Amino acid sequence: MRISQDFAPTGPDTGRAARRRPARGRAAAALTAAVAFALVLTGCGGGDGPAAKSASGKSSADADRVEPLAAPPAPKLPVTVDSADGTKVTIGSTDRIVPLTGSLSEIVFTLGFGKQVVARDITATFEQAEKLPVVTRAHDVSAESVLSLKPTIVLADTTTGPSEAIDQIRDAGIPLLVVEPAKGLDDVGRRIDTVAEALGVPSAGTELKERTEKRIADVQKSIPDHADGKKPRVAFLYLRGSASVYLLGGAESGASSLLEAAGAVDAGKESGLSKDFTAITSEALAKAAPDAILLMTKGFESVGGMDGLVKIPGIAETPAGMDRRVVTVDDGVLLNYGPRTDRVLTEIVEQLYAKGGKGR
Repeated sequence: MRISQDFAPTGPDTGRAARRRPARGRAAAALTAAVAFALVLTGCGGGDGPAAKSASGKSSADADRVEPLAAPPAPKLPVTVDSADGTKVTIGSTDRIVPLTGSLSEIVFTLGFGKQVVARDITATFEQAEKLPVVTRAHDVSAESVLSLKPTIVLADTTTGPSEAIDQIRDAGIPLLVVEPAKGLDDVGRRIDTVAEALGVPSAGTELKERTEKRIADVQKSIPDHADGKKPRVAFLYLRGSASVYLLGGAESGASSLLEAAGAVDAGKESGLSKDFTAITSEALAKAAPDAILLMTKGFESVGGMDGLVKIPGIAETPAGMDRRVVTVDDGVLLNYGPRTDRVLTEIVEQLYAKGGKGR
């Protein structure tokens, strides 16, 4: 149940959790149902409201555009590629592209194919995609809506569902490529290469991958040395106050790679939480002892900002709660692990190491 923008949470991925493992008792089932319900209600990254501001006062709209490569690519088609679900897919045209996740949309647009994209997932929140029709919400794909747009290629990942909709699209003769989802920074280049190869522009994929990796490396060079030799402990919380969903991220939450790249320690992972998420308790927070808390912007807003956050049992007693120190990043980009990952890292680094902390 890794939470990301592409969940039918990727992003939390209640759909993925249901397909990859059985329910683990009534408590686990209830937690999964609560998360799923919260995600459906909120859109988990839908960008229909006004631009929010992070704890630093920076508008999320500042990062809500993708930056396409300078030279539009010229596809060399047809190509036959391996799909993550074990099939081979032949693509003969990129005239009408339907990416079924926000992160895949981001890659397609950044590769320069924005004008050929004819639909979006609700988690594709960046400006260039916002006027496209939505054909999937929280990974509830409408096969009829997809097919009505007459796509020449559909891109999905292993969390996309339901499986009946995927089968219906394939049975209609539409090339549908399934891509392995991203779990961390190491997956950024792989996903870019996979999408670029399917679109017939592998050299553009190499260019974008190198640009992205360089920018990430440049951000990491800006991380200040820790004067006391200790890395800040940061807990990733997934919150949806309106649905009473309060979760503490562990090793499989999807945030560990970002926090470690930002020179921090994932407090949940370090405290022994080996899975994705666990319900927030005072005991779990005391063990994690975070110096700062990482939140999606909408999650922070959903509990009433800092004043509401410290009312959650256990938060006020942590070093982060006592210092009112939070780091917020827009829902639609935080866990995408795509071409804008350097911007995500920049926001985390700027907020985490700013003098006086954040959220004061």
